[in-house]
Amino acid sequence: MSSAALHRDWLQPDWQLPAAWPRVRAFMTTRAGGCSDGLFASMNVGAAVGDEPARVQANRNHVAEALGAPLVFLKQVHGAEVQRLSHDLLAASQPPVADASVSATPGLGCAIQVADCLPVLFAAPGAVAGAHAGWRGLAGGVLENTVAALCAAAGCAPGELRAWLGPCIGPQQFEVGAEVLAAFGRSPAQPGGEFVYRANAAGEARWLADLPALARLRLRAAGLSHISGGHWCTLSEPSRFFSYRHDARTGRMVAVIGLL
Repeated sequence: MSSAALHRDWLQPDWQLPAAWPRVRAFMTTRAGGCSDGLFASMNVGAAVGDEPARVQANRNHVAEALGAPLVFLKQVHGAEVQRLSHDLLAASQPPVADASVSATPGLGCAIQVADCLPVLFAAPGAVAGAHAGWRGLAGGVLENTVAALCAAAGCAPGELRAWLGPCIGPQQFEVGAEVLAAFGRSPAQPGGEFVYRANAAGEARWLADLPALARLRLRAAGLSHISGGHWCTLSEPSRFFSYRHDARTGRMVAVIGLL
């Protein structure tokens, strides 16, 4: 499969990979560049959101052509399971249930769907990975599990990995309750810098959560030092990004990565 040009609005990791590594191609879609319309305009890759299946498949095909490799989509469940990819998964009747994937096979790409949750792409010397990191997945260890699986696949240490954080709901928009603090081992009395107290209009206790900052904390604790991205807010730019909190009936973007 030959790679097609990326749409000018799509995002690419700003990492600098060592020249000795196998070639890696990675990017993330926005709303632009597809064939869906209405609430799903236009690059919706979500197959379970109510969009026309033929248009979803055409959009997925477009993304795979831009990557230059077939993609393995996951059934994401806000968990922490990691799927090691193989070509036989392309013919499976159902997608694997997982929230992260690792590929050490050239020409087989990882695909992570999001619409406010944080996508994280990883590159290693000889393998790549992608993770779906909403607050439940982050608290459950999806990033740590992905780092461990990627290091095992590539035969490297965590310090050699590169991680890129894509667009997600930003720290000025992501309002959460005390249950989210508890999931990260924080208390309302000592929430930590990643949670800023702000009562809602009814005077109820709420906090603004910083998903990218929480991800960086977890990644650094896992041994990574090369971390970039995480500067976009999906809810603040609904014309550019799909956002579930802006409209529960909306499309999905995808962050993809593969070895060429």
